[in-house]
Amino acid sequence: MTTDLDLSPREVPPAKARARQRKWLPIAVIVLVVAGGVILLTKCLTSAVDYYCNADEVGVKDGCDVGRSIRVQGEVVEGSVRDNGDGSTQFAIAFHGVTIPVDYHGVPGGIFEECVNVVVTGRMQQDGVFDGTQMAVKHSNEYEAKHADRVAVGEDPACSQRA
Repeated sequence: MTTDLDLSPREVPPAKARARQRKWLPIAVIVLVVAGGVILLTKCLTSAVDYYCNADEVGVKDGCDVGRSIRVQGEVVEGSVRDNGDGSTQFAIAFHGVTIPVDYHGVPGGIFEECVNVVVTGRMQQDGVFDGTQMAVKHSNEYEAKHADRVAVGEDPACSQRA
């Protein structure tokens, strides 16, 4: 009885070569995950920083650059508030004689009105309009006592005559 069965041993690559190939894949995956995590963390930390600037410092002071996310403080200019009817409000803020137009995406509530100090978070656009997304209205006498230089210097003469 003859069979055509081939019982000769097959060639198998050495075990060391297979082990080396298997070690590189997990290492490459770990390196990519760590690199991605570092890039994501760096991006999040740098974009989470909002510099605080007075209206007269925008475009002048380091960190208060056009296109960067910043918080701008100023007094709402009398006669500048306009409700656009589409959920946005336009107004101007002033500090040290410098006025910045603001396009605020939202309807300011609470004690927002002309001649009050506000801090608006957003980005200064190339066209000179500040694109605001969040706003805080100054309303405590404690703030005025602690930061009299910030409040008194920025007052609009038209607003001080109203009082």
